[in-house]
Amino acid sequence: MVTNPHRLPQYFLDSFLFLTLVRSASPVQIRFILLQNRQGKTRLARYYVPLEDSEKHKVEYEVHRLVVNRDPKFTNFVEFRTHKVIYRRYAGLFFSLCVDITDNELAYLECIHLFVEILDHFFSNVCELDLVFNFHKVYLILDEFILAGELQETSKRVLLFPS
Repeated sequence: MVTNPHRLPQYFLDSFLFLTLVRSASPVQIRFILLQNRQGKTRLARYYVPLEDSEKHKVEYEVHRLVVNRDPKFTNFVEFRTHKVIYRRYAGLFFSLCVDITDNELAYLECIHLFVEILDHFFSNVCELDLVFNFHKVYLILDEFILAGELQETSKRVLLFPS
């Protein structure tokens, strides 16, 4: 339990606790983030480690096969090569993060959920077409949220209404 001697706003404390859970000693925590539909079409891809284009396509194909064919009764964490893919399905889209094998899965599931909430609030009930036709806005939001493979900001208020 975090004490609040300076009477800080609750959203600040929540953001601080969330970032404390996710931070680790590794320089790049998130290797890539993918948004794919059920057919395997990648709607958003951001890589935080250098990969060749052919390797990127191969990764996207492998991750899609991995998460789509998985039984919904199983957990949303799956080992992928020497890392771990954490994914979540919202409607027809799969949000996938690749992280180090030792990172906290639940914190990254919460990260995915927060990203979806931000998109939902920004687009007023987001759908796949919003991501397709407004991809530049989605990338802008993502870059405010995650920078160089690390979470930068977890407050919805700050992300949606920057001053």
